Amino acid sequence: MSNQINISLGKKLKEVRQKQNMTQEKLAELTRTSYKYIQRIEGKNPPDIRLSTIEKIAKAFKIPVSQLF
Repeated sequence: MSNQINISLGKKLKEVRQKQNMTQEKLAELTRTSYKYIQRIEGKNPPDIRLSTIEKIAKAFKIPVSQLF
């Protein structure tokens, strides 16, 4: 994915997470990823994110994947 897409996805992830009053730690637990990884996704220079991880995040938020884009 391009860096701009990763940045947009990270911002949206943070927005949805905060609306649901969910901590980064809780999201990491629900998605079986590390807290540091969630932190990096929401950061200024996010890594490429696998589709399977995006699906896990959407499932944790109980929303369709399309709402993260």
